[in-house]
Amino acid sequence: MLHRFRFTKSICDSEISTAPMRLAVLSLVMAFLASTAAYAQAPAGQNRPALVPDGYVITPFGYFHPSCVLQLKDGENLLADGHVLQHADGTTENLATCAYPHYTAGGEFVAAGALPPAIGHSWIESADVTTTTSYGQLVATWTVPPAPSSNNDETVYMFPGLEDIDHVVSIIQPVLGWNADFSSAWGIASWNCCPNGITVESPAVSVSSGAEIKGTLRDACAAGTLSCTKWKVITEDVATGKSTTLNHTPSEGQTFNWAFGGALEVYNVSQCSDYPSNGALTLSVALFDDNFDKVSDPGWEITLWAQGLTPQCSYGGSISGPKITLDY
Repeated sequence: MLHRFRFTKSICDSEISTAPMRLAVLSLVMAFLASTAAYAQAPAGQNRPALVPDGYVITPFGYFHPSCVLQLKDGENLLADGHVLQHADGTTENLATCAYPHYTAGGEFVAAGALPPAIGHSWIESADVTTTTSYGQLVATWTVPPAPSSNNDETVYMFPGLEDIDHVVSIIQPVLGWNADFSSAWGIASWNCCPNGITVESPAVSVSSGAEIKGTLRDACAAGTLSCTKWKVITEDVATGKSTTLNHTPSEGQTFNWAFGGALEVYNVSQCSDYPSNGALTLSVALFDDNFDKVSDPGWEITLWAQGLTPQCSYGGSISGPKITLDY
């Protein structure tokens, strides 16, 4: 049965304390991040669910404590199943497991050892397919939409991705985000959530409406490898040539047999004008098996996750050959 789980959630060991000292430390951490980072995820804000603590940030996987979001610098790689960070100069650093819980877009608490929760309303619609073997590569191209007509501090994510439907531990994906890394603007980054309980992001790149985005996920093993341990995730602005990459990012022991040709995920959307004004996203997707042979007819299926929720914004989708269209 498809779509049994929401995107994987991190394994975090303890709840955030509400003690004054912990809150003071959290405030200092947030101030440090704001002063040193050229970009950062959008803060949870006043419209966050009631259970989400102040100081958390929005990611394509829910609300995370900022210490559990690893933003790689140019030339850095994540090694050894998420436990070792390799710097550009070749030196390595051991990473601690995420020490905080995180929360789904709906505010559901995700504790250590919990199964990934059911897909929540943050996912609006998606197109997916599975295989009895595994996929070795997925390539998708799409155009950056115009800006939303209104601004209510909403965050909009659009992406393809790969998971293991039988053993959901993490997801890898090239992501386009509005009001995510860049305030009231579009940006791209490559993500892996969540080795060692940490959601990992490559250096974010600002992009403009109308730009063509190319997202590539490819395993780093020989053809015919069923469960490759390392993957490359590339997100590129085709016109400018600017790209952002996760090199040899770990698969966490998974077999990527679950492909998403496209997905739409949102936070803080309160009216239909909070979506891009063009009304639809179309991705051209090529999917390859573990021998790197192109799958001629993957059999994509559209799923609508926002039925019965507010607002309803003409959600829908369609498949036409290699093209997947998600309506909003």
